[in-house]
Amino acid sequence: MSDHLKRMVAPSSWRLARKEETFVTKTRAGPHDAGALPMAVWLRDRMSLARNMKEVKLILSDRAVLVNGRPCRDPRMGIGIFDIISIQKTDQHYRVLLDKKGRIVTVPIDAEAAKTRLARVAKKTVVTGGKVQLNLAHGANVLAADHSVKSKDSVVLSLDHENRFAVVDHFPFAVGNMAMVIGGRHAGRIGRIAAITPIPGGTPNTVALEDATDGSPFETIDDYCYMVGRETPAVSSWGIEA
Repeated sequence: MSDHLKRMVAPSSWRLARKEETFVTKTRAGPHDAGALPMAVWLRDRMSLARNMKEVKLILSDRAVLVNGRPCRDPRMGIGIFDIISIQKTDQHYRVLLDKKGRIVTVPIDAEAAKTRLARVAKKTVVTGGKVQLNLAHGANVLAADHSVKSKDSVVLSLDHENRFAVVDHFPFAVGNMAMVIGGRHAGRIGRIAAITPIPGGTPNTVALEDATDGSPFETIDDYCYMVGRETPAVSSWGIEA
């Protein structure tokens, strides 16, 4: 299978110049879906930290770029929403988000903010010893202290080396809490959940929200809701307003 795809069919969320070159690096299968932005494209096309793939590989082979606290060595590794990217030598830190047009953006953050990341719970299971294991949307599995965390909730994970992926906070998927829409025509919008309407069968449940900026109502499905706060908006602390 090819390691590249044509720029003309690359996801619009990558914001690429489509006619300058024919091909672009393809995302390798990993923690995010195929729409995730390859690290090579982020370094070269988005951040201008490298001029070509050779320089990308030199940067990554030097273990200079951390993704969620671990060195990234693969130019094709996909980065997605709420990933934390740190460049150690320049002490620069970024959070991956969506703008109000559903495009991938990287927001500069300080070193303290880079010590945690937000993650969505896909499901939870009970493992040996009766412990609760959270299966996160980006592929990681972590242990929870109790059964209070449910699927579609978000958890705040520590990225400290000694306490990596410990759960330090929890945002439930519930009416009154804040959510970011990560898919569909409202991708990138932030709103407070006003109602959750269960739909029988395999159809996703409908979620009614009120825009965090002007209070205007809109609807999406529960699969597109990524919890980012409780009753009081935690929007600014995650840099989403950018």
